[in-house]
Amino acid sequence: MFYRDERLALFIDGSNLYAAVKALNFDIDYKLLRQEFMQRGKLLRAFYYTALLENDDYSPIRPLVDWLHYNGFTMVTKPAKEFTDSTGRRKVKGNMDIELAVDAMEMAEHVDHIVLFSGDGDFRPLVEAVQRKGVRVSVVSTIRSQPPMIADDLRRQADNFIELDELKEVIGRPPREPRPELENCSPDRI
Repeated sequence: MFYRDERLALFIDGSNLYAAVKALNFDIDYKLLRQEFMQRGKLLRAFYYTALLENDDYSPIRPLVDWLHYNGFTMVTKPAKEFTDSTGRRKVKGNMDIELAVDAMEMAEHVDHIVLFSGDGDFRPLVEAVQRKGVRVSVVSTIRSQPPMIADDLRRQADNFIELDELKEVIGRPPREPRPELENCSPDRI
């Protein structure tokens, strides 16, 4: 499905990919992910999209964002908006679909193949538009979770569907070994 001389660009919908790998119960090693697609073609760009809470002193995603930025990924972030819904629950909104779509349309002139890491059906018109420009599109997500994490119409629109679960052995982070100093601790002391 990939050609060695193909110019590739990766577009990673961070929150969607995070939900998919959690549903499959593994973590991604982004260094391995980047290496895998460098072997499949000429990787020009690897974009990662995520919203960040600005008012938090510490964001759990900040270390990942910083690591990706220093290790060859093009980071696209924006502040997440925090609000209280009608039931009084605190909600966070940070949709990056428009940013991803604009970047993909701009990159379509410079690449042969786009790999979209998302199962969001809102991207179906984007995939169709990029294909009209002569670019092949592979979509990476999963149908093996309950419920499946990819919209059926997005999967059908793509030139190629890559099952995320089948990449687990290639891009998955190995399980962490328990730290010796914590082995004999009771859970309430950790």
